[in-house]
Amino acid sequence: MRSFRSNAVAALVMLPLTFLASFASAAQSEKPPRKASATAQRAARDAEARKEWGKRIAKVPVPKKGCYTANYPDRQWKEVPCGAPSPYPNSVGGTLGNDVGPQVTPRLISSATGSFDSVTPASITETGPWGGNPTAANAFTIQMNTQFFSTSVCTGHPGCQGWQQFIYSQNQCGGPCVFMEYWLLNYGATCPSASWNHAGNSCWINSASTAAPAITAAQLQNTTLTATAQGGTDTVVLTSPGGGANAMAADNVLNVSAAWDTVDFIVCGDCCSTQANFSAGTTLVQRITVTDGSQLAPACSTQASTGETNNLSFGPTAPVASGIGPALIYTESSAGGLANCAAATSIGDTHLTTFGRTLYDFQASGDFVLVEAPGSDFVVQARQQSGAPTWPNATVNKAVATRMGKTSVALCLNDNPLSVDGKPTPLADGKSVVLPSNVHLSRAGNVYSVWDRNGNSLQAELNGSYINVIVGLGRWPERVQGTLVNPNGNIQQIAARDGSLLTAPFPFVDLYHHYADSWAVPREESLLDTCGERKVERGLPEKPFFAEDLPAKVYTAARRACEQAGVKNKGLLDACTLDVAVIGSERAARVHARTPAPAAVGDANRRRRTTTTK
Repeated sequence: MRSFRSNAVAALVMLPLTFLASFASAAQSEKPPRKASATAQRAARDAEARKEWGKRIAKVPVPKKGCYTANYPDRQWKEVPCGAPSPYPNSVGGTLGNDVGPQVTPRLISSATGSFDSVTPASITETGPWGGNPTAANAFTIQMNTQFFSTSVCTGHPGCQGWQQFIYSQNQCGGPCVFMEYWLLNYGATCPSASWNHAGNSCWINSASTAAPAITAAQLQNTTLTATAQGGTDTVVLTSPGGGANAMAADNVLNVSAAWDTVDFIVCGDCCSTQANFSAGTTLVQRITVTDGSQLAPACSTQASTGETNNLSFGPTAPVASGIGPALIYTESSAGGLANCAAATSIGDTHLTTFGRTLYDFQASGDFVLVEAPGSDFVVQARQQSGAPTWPNATVNKAVATRMGKTSVALCLNDNPLSVDGKPTPLADGKSVVLPSNVHLSRAGNVYSVWDRNGNSLQAELNGSYINVIVGLGRWPERVQGTLVNPNGNIQQIAARDGSLLTAPFPFVDLYHHYADSWAVPREESLLDTCGERKVERGLPEKPFFAEDLPAKVYTAARRACEQAGVKNKGLLDACTLDVAVIGSERAARVHARTPAPAAVGDANRRRRTTTTK
């Protein structure tokens, strides 16, 4: 679905306001504006009524297996002749981080609806390959996909798993249609029957199809796709702009209703590992609502199911789960930057933002644990070096490393920036590699990305004298600890390794003694030996050091650079000001300009700046 992008950037879509009336028009009769207003109100009411109708009709069971349509304000389905199955296989797999979706384990999903909270701008377009044309307009599918699951159809075939897709396609049936696609992954050399198609070592089959209307990218906001697996019948329902609905119901071929606990909802290429390309500036806010017999918020899980993609990325903020009508809400944009269920950062000199988006300064020097999962299957460590003699109470990131399973990867500011298991590993710009341990490495310019089969990731932006770090988690909520974690999801707190809590504003004496000492990496556990010094400098700041503590002229120049870069949030503006001064480059402001505002700020012992130099 989504391509993994290596830059963490925030996209803000600004809608310009213009004055549409003059004094002359104001002097005109009030009757025309009232008519226009009444017309707009009726249109809005009609649109809302059609939207509510779509929700209701999608929940109305079809009478039996077959193909159906309904038009607003119908309350029942009308059976129509089914169309032929799509002859195309929509691809399996893809890059981890392509998809995210709600997971309800140990409960089971009986129905899931994908919808769009917003689609901006209104003028968005999409192109993709179809019929020999690499830029065909509106060449996309809307897919609702299950996780890979155990199925009785695989009995006698070790390693076999089922996978099911509920699909709206623009082109695969000779025109727009809805249908279901069933897969038996790693089934073997012979498929269950002649009706199945062979693809490598797997088998696939498509259901009959129901004709549906063509939908443009700009109409996605008024489109929903609902997948249901219940009572021995699988059903896919499309509701489309204008108040139409199309359904296809078929046998529960793989018995997915006995195993369905994770789902993803995607807009991607129309079949066969292709990519949907949205116009620049596109932002989709998508929602997956699940029915699982509860009102509990689902977990977010990183997926790698479909091989079709789009050119958007998650972000700028991580997905959010809701327990009111259990749902996962997430944003995709042409400048998103995330590929995980949760993300945290360590940037500049050194500012940490936790997975809960708590921003605080951590100016201790040495090697520290940013995040650590139970059993140490996923660990990230960073090396922070003092800014002495000029800035003795500040530090900058000089190296970062991760252990994913048994594989260790380090990134350093030296001539051989990338090391794998202690060995320098060249990686050319634009290249990627998959290690035998299924750990993925990629490089885009000065940005290196590392991710594992669970969707956990490390992204390092090497900037000559310092490193900006993004840590991603493939599942959220997750049991992790470290300097990037809020205990129990409380954004006002951080915790030392022994569980003792610091509550915002974090006291300087606690932060730089017990807390810092607890997360310092013991020499024998460091993953950063390949990054130079065997003896790591350890130290704590003597006093608090914030932007307000900079010399007046330095403060003014750095502040101006941050404001000109577009940084507006007060917490980010303070962090940016300190970074530009300590790092000594206005380029340091860029990351703050594309960073979402923090949910909380933990810094303590700050004073208000009262003087500046013009």
